[in-house]
Amino acid sequence: MTAHRKKSKKRTVASKIKKYLITGVLIWLPIIAGIWTINYIITTSDHLIRLIPKGFRPEDLFGHHIPGLGIVLALLILLITGVFAGNIIGKKVVRLWDSFFGHIPVVKTVYTGVKKVSESLLSDSSKSFKTPLLVQFPHQGVWTIAFVSGSLPDEIRHSLKDDEDEFLPVYVPTTPNPTGGYYIMVRCADTRPLNLSVDEALKYIISLGMVMPELLPERLEHFDDDEDDEEE
Repeated sequence: MTAHRKKSKKRTVASKIKKYLITGVLIWLPIIAGIWTINYIITTSDHLIRLIPKGFRPEDLFGHHIPGLGIVLALLILLITGVFAGNIIGKKVVRLWDSFFGHIPVVKTVYTGVKKVSESLLSDSSKSFKTPLLVQFPHQGVWTIAFVSGSLPDEIRHSLKDDEDEFLPVYVPTTPNPTGGYYIMVRCADTRPLNLSVDEALKYIISLGMVMPELLPERLEHFDDDEDDEEE
């Protein structure tokens, strides 16, 4: 009995040590990842300082390097670019830039694709995604979150007009990078509405389902109840 108790105690101590080690890893891993990400952003942004002519750089003016100044410069560049692109001359320059990349094989596909998806995800215009919903993808019985993406062109709508149900164009983003995904057309009857904002849906997708919107579980339970009723 004594030997058995000693073995039991050793197992208990070993399991506790293992538990504490795992707890320590779970605490430090995101902290290290966060610090690494911040350091990477600051270090990468500081390379923008090279855009400043020599003699006007912080190390020349103050005698030493100032970490993080690249982020300020990056934000300033984005702000100036946004202001410039908002006027008549800026819009013409942007159109020329788009035309330039639009005539380069291979590059035009990547450039146009990223531009359209970025505008849809970040823009507040009518072309941006407005309505998150559930669709069955990649096959029946498997549900995923998608976004209504504009409206169907007349030619496609006419080609589908023989069907009794109307079709809806949706964008199905990939996880965790929502800038890549699939543009599909689904029957309206095969979609389920979501009481979520675009930001909530994107956070849920990007976080691999770890950041759970408060209303989503209730909606999913409601859908399950509806499916059970249909089966009965």
